[in-house]
Amino acid sequence: MKNLVIVESPAKAKLIQKFLGSNYIVRASMGHVRDLPDKKADLPPSKQELPYASLAVNIDNDFEPIYVVKGTKRKVVNELKKIMKDENAEVWIATDEDREGEAIGYHLAQLLKVPKAKRIVFHEITKPAITAAMENPRQLDERLFDAQQARRILDRLVGYKLSPLIWTKIRYGLSAGRVQSVAVRVIVEREREIEAFTPEEFWKLKSFYADPEFDAELHSIHGEKLDHKKKRIASTEEMSQVLSELEGQPHIISSIQQKDASSKPPAPYTTSTLQQDASSKLGFSVKQTMTLAQRLYEGNVKKKRNLEGGLITYMRTDSTFLSQQALQQAQQVITEQFGKEYALEKPRMFKTKSKGAQEAHEAIRPTNLKMTPDQAAQYLDDTELKLYTLIWKRMMACQMAAAQLKKTTAIISAGPHEFKSEGQIIVFPGYMKVLQQGSSRKSDQLSNKERFLPDLQEGQQLNLAKVLPQMPEELGEQATDAQKRDYQEQLNAYKVEPKLDGLLPQQNFTKPPARYTEASLVKKLESLGIGRPSTYAPTISTIQTRKYVEKREDKKLHPTDIGMLVNDFLVKHFSNILSYDFTANVEDHLDEIAEGKVKWTDMLHQFYDPFAKKLESKKGDIKREDVMKERILGNDPKTGKKVLVLRGRYGPFIQLGETTPEEAKENPPQRASLPKDERFDTVTLEEALKYLTLPREIGTYGKDQQKVIVNNGPYGPYLKVGEANVSIPEHLDPYTLELPAVEQLIKETIAMKKKAATPIKTFDKPDPETKETINVRVGPYGFYVTDGSTNASIPKKIQPEDLSFEQAVDLLAKKRKAPKRVWRKRTK
Repeated sequence: MKNLVIVESPAKAKLIQKFLGSNYIVRASMGHVRDLPDKKADLPPSKQELPYASLAVNIDNDFEPIYVVKGTKRKVVNELKKIMKDENAEVWIATDEDREGEAIGYHLAQLLKVPKAKRIVFHEITKPAITAAMENPRQLDERLFDAQQARRILDRLVGYKLSPLIWTKIRYGLSAGRVQSVAVRVIVEREREIEAFTPEEFWKLKSFYADPEFDAELHSIHGEKLDHKKKRIASTEEMSQVLSELEGQPHIISSIQQKDASSKPPAPYTTSTLQQDASSKLGFSVKQTMTLAQRLYEGNVKKKRNLEGGLITYMRTDSTFLSQQALQQAQQVITEQFGKEYALEKPRMFKTKSKGAQEAHEAIRPTNLKMTPDQAAQYLDDTELKLYTLIWKRMMACQMAAAQLKKTTAIISAGPHEFKSEGQIIVFPGYMKVLQQGSSRKSDQLSNKERFLPDLQEGQQLNLAKVLPQMPEELGEQATDAQKRDYQEQLNAYKVEPKLDGLLPQQNFTKPPARYTEASLVKKLESLGIGRPSTYAPTISTIQTRKYVEKREDKKLHPTDIGMLVNDFLVKHFSNILSYDFTANVEDHLDEIAEGKVKWTDMLHQFYDPFAKKLESKKGDIKREDVMKERILGNDPKTGKKVLVLRGRYGPFIQLGETTPEEAKENPPQRASLPKDERFDTVTLEEALKYLTLPREIGTYGKDQQKVIVNNGPYGPYLKVGEANVSIPEHLDPYTLELPAVEQLIKETIAMKKKAATPIKTFDKPDPETKETINVRVGPYGFYVTDGSTNASIPKKIQPEDLSFEQAVDLLAKKRKAPKRVWRKRTK
């Protein structure tokens, strides 16, 4: 008799097999083996006619689901059944210890007909952890499965009920999701804050001193502290008044305060904090971070040199708990690596901040702290090593002594006003030492955390320095345009009258709130109690895949026009479903199901029933024209006609003049597509008039003097030259473009199109099935063979000139037999 141990992934299976030996057979389920079907056709024929077949959830019978084994997973299940039969094997479920892992295990146990299968859990893939787990099995936790099942069914019902409504009211193919739609709402609301923001002017004043040399900043005027919110210098006139009051005034140190301070390290990583740090420090996306962390957890790393286990603990966690073994090893390694003075007498414990966190889980940490980043480099590629180093340093730091600092604050009186200068020195670096070890990042260097003040005395009169602002020496000729502009602004501000030696006025403007990055969105969702560690990455990936949000070159998340439209529609008509409290309460109730406090069907009735009632009442109330709305931007100064922006089938567009659909068919109005980086609700009249200048003729080309017309299309700006279309590169502006700049581009494009139009090879015999001539051609995606109606790609291993007639016929025949893509009928 043998033992069958089932995990999720092949990499995990391979590693665990090494630990368990020949009496155990370790196999991977490849994730979920059973789930709700995507469509009715995936159901068994006997159930496809059920009234609830499209949902696969019988709402009237306490949300009874219909689960199916999908596609390739049938092969996985059959293989597991065969092993059980052939080896008379006992089943052990070793999936991840979270709700998804429990659900995978529960479905496996049902399919394999072993409801009492032994369930083992572990937070790291090492031999001691696996051995300990095998010695302490438990039963599958039906409460965790119920919590996962409740989430899955609620998401199915909300998504499958809302999406068809969006199809009919906005556009076919769009979709809504319970958590994803809330994430989009967060991003849209931030965008609206940015649009509504009005910058406000405020001024700072810096003072520069000589003998001793240091600087300070205006701290209070007439006894009132400046904070740039409640009390600020708000204009050039106010700045001039302050300078007038400072003219001729001595600068005297009125007080010096010195105090000792300490800085404690941050907690070890959770999923959320790891994603945030990997984004800000390494530039990783949330998805990339989780992919790399999965490889480190499973030991499935690039170099794979004799790994004895996974390198980090389980990476989907919201707990900051650390095992005693890890704490003890941390003190040992800290003492060896940095010295006894850096170690703690007692371990530092952290309280988990995340609501609903599972304390049985551990924080993310290395499985073996003795494997320093230098040692790990022999196993890991560059990106894996960067993430491992981040995790190793954070774990070490959290168990190191606090940094000891000495802070000095000097207050300088100058007539009715006061300046303040602060300095800080690091007396003992403590945990900061490991963070700067081997790091090239400026923010990690200890010297950058220090600012010395000279030896100052109370009552000491200071000498103002005769200096102008200077371009930082390290920049020199390498300064960017923005840095040069900032420098010039400083010079301009310095000219505010009266111009006083040693005083530098600085004009500033308040800034709008920053757009979310992937990492800051994770932080926001976590603070709202929305989602759990396993949901952040797929949620952010989904809203970008659906084109509701796009990540641009600035690494920030920008809502798209369609994303804002769908969000506004859902918020207006289903505000309760899109509310932050509703979504967070769902998470709380799922936790209560997992704890056995709430029945999963009761929870679904509580949340779904009011939603279904609201949905039914809204179906007839919402008119399509309420959603495909228009904006009137103003009047065209040349024609006097109204300039509108409207929503169309392929996105928003500008139209000159009002017209009915019937009139537009007879006499089409002038229209222009909106560029992809422009939005329906922010485009201005000036911009719209510019877009209406296309199409425009810029000259003629070639011997036959073909007109060259600049236009904008769904794929961006292009040139129309006779029958040929030529894409305009991004660095050229279609609204100011002249012919000389694109003549060479036109020549090359037309030559390429002529080459593509000329067959590389033509066969003497026709296709035996269609009786049409067979040609070999080159297209934008490579070489292909065609009979005029069917196109088939030529494999890269075959040179197109060497393709035989028999091979060409075979490729075309296979292409004709291939399944055709089925397009759903568009709903009206």
